[in-house]
Amino acid sequence: MDARGEGQMETQKSGHAAEPDTQKAVPKTFVEELKYRFAPRFRELRFSFYLMSKSLTSIVGMLLLLALVIIAIAPGIFATPVPGKDPYQMPFDPDNPSPHPPGTDGFIFGSGTFGADIYYGVIWGARVSMWFAIQVIVVSVIIGTLLGLVAGYKGGVIDELVMRVTDIFLSIPSLILVMAIAAVLGRNLHSTLLALIAVWWSGYTRLVRGQVLSIRENTYIDAARASGSGELKIMFRHILPNSWAPMVVQATMDMGTVVLVMAGLSFLGLGAESGYCEWGKMVFDGQQYFIFGKWWMVIFPGLAILTFVLAFNLMGDGLRDVLDPKMRR
Repeated sequence: MDARGEGQMETQKSGHAAEPDTQKAVPKTFVEELKYRFAPRFRELRFSFYLMSKSLTSIVGMLLLLALVIIAIAPGIFATPVPGKDPYQMPFDPDNPSPHPPGTDGFIFGSGTFGADIYYGVIWGARVSMWFAIQVIVVSVIIGTLLGLVAGYKGGVIDELVMRVTDIFLSIPSLILVMAIAAVLGRNLHSTLLALIAVWWSGYTRLVRGQVLSIRENTYIDAARASGSGELKIMFRHILPNSWAPMVVQATMDMGTVVLVMAGLSFLGLGAESGYCEWGKMVFDGQQYFIFGKWWMVIFPGLAILTFVLAFNLMGDGLRDVLDPKMRR
């Protein structure tokens, strides 16, 4: 008998000896199942952090953003609010109503009109700006993503209707449109928030639609249709996860842009009221004193705006380098 026949006889005698041992590869506990499913994602995440750590601009952006997040989460640690009063209103010193330079009478960044503490306004203004930008971006991304996803996947009349409405919003200068809406709704931060959301979603709609139009023609989408997957499953499980990268980069950079627009509207009198911890309004209150040498009323809130915008722009550049497959090579 040849060697092949002897091997077959040995296999029959040993029963299950020739079967591959797959028991070790199958997770047995819930924790092992989670590790098994998410291990590739964790490896990809670690590799992304590794790529970002090689970029100096990404490191600077992450450090600045980390500092801003810490201040925004716990501003009371750095500037204690006055008990019984609104923490978002800058404390005043009625005994010293005129502006004083930094370091005078306990004012680290100096005082503004009616003795307002500039340092307190800069610290608590970080929470106001961060929360304001997050609300605008999150709501705009949700609206724009849903509209762009449906328009790009469905096509036809739905696509034409959604995109023509989007084109109307995109054809009007954003700042002019926001100013008009904010002026109609009222001169406060809530009206500014609604005005920005009403304008900002259109950019994400066009961005997501373009991604969907490209992805829906791929072979794996045809395979999903052939396997009997419904439209909702195809859109939210196969198309959307593969189109989120440009949207994340754009949303990160838009965080700084939103704060800039918010500060500009407050400077024009369409945002926060006087005395509120909002950087744009603080610049507006101090600009009339700037020509008289009282620079601290404008410089410190202006530097806060600069730091905020710079942090998110640097983070956006880093994320673009990480999420772009061509840049990862």
